[in-house]
Amino acid sequence: MDEQNINKIIEATHWPRMMAATALGVLALFLTVGVVSELKGLRFIGTGVPATNTISVSGQGEVFAVPDLATFSVTIRERAKEVGGAQDTATEKGNDIIAYLKQAGVEEKDIKTADYSVYPQYEWKAEACPVGSYCPGGEQILVGFEVSQTLSVKVRDTKKAGDLLSGVGSRGASEVSGLSFTIDEEDTLKAEARGMAIKDAQTKAEALASDLGVRLVRVVGFYENDYGYPVPYAYGMGGDIAVRSEAAKVAPEIPVGENKIVSSVSVTYEIR
Repeated sequence: MDEQNINKIIEATHWPRMMAATALGVLALFLTVGVVSELKGLRFIGTGVPATNTISVSGQGEVFAVPDLATFSVTIRERAKEVGGAQDTATEKGNDIIAYLKQAGVEEKDIKTADYSVYPQYEWKAEACPVGSYCPGGEQILVGFEVSQTLSVKVRDTKKAGDLLSGVGSRGASEVSGLSFTIDEEDTLKAEARGMAIKDAQTKAEALASDLGVRLVRVVGFYENDYGYPVPYAYGMGGDIAVRSEAAKVAPEIPVGENKIVSSVSVTYEIR
């Protein structure tokens, strides 16, 4: 075999070998990357598996604050033989009360109509019967109409609450009720109470883990009791106070006191 033929044979077998070597190199690189990725993921192995060894602790947080918002309801009731007459009188008194509240510093956005109703008024008229006889007959007679309008009022200066109760009562309100003191920015205080409750639970969990000779791994469960609303803490706070118009000539003294916001949580930890 001459030299030229030998060279042709060498060239014919050279490229397949190079291609095979390249393919093996790519495969080796792919396997290496896969192994590295698996090694990096080892620390996450088991994170999706439910924890079997756990402890649960509860925590509570309390925040105290002076209420900065007073709310109450004003109701005007008027009766007349015709609907229009009752409405006119109720509207006149309602407008007078709204004008007084605005003049006293209550913003228009803090005064709204919570209810407006018209009720027919009936009386039962029995049939005239001879004395000693049984007369089951009779009928209901329409004698007029009652118009009721209820306003919901927010007072951002709680010191004015007593004067406003007296003022609306002297301007024809049939009933003033539902006085309560709350906190305008409750969410911030609720978050603060929740943070205190979680910290309290964590402190208890660490102490319990130390007593048991284990360590805390991670939080696997959390529950918060949904009663983080302000609750009365001192006399004169919250509750309902009804003021009839006849008794509203003297402004009542209404202590505000403090409100207590409570958060209670339950936290479950995995232990090892």
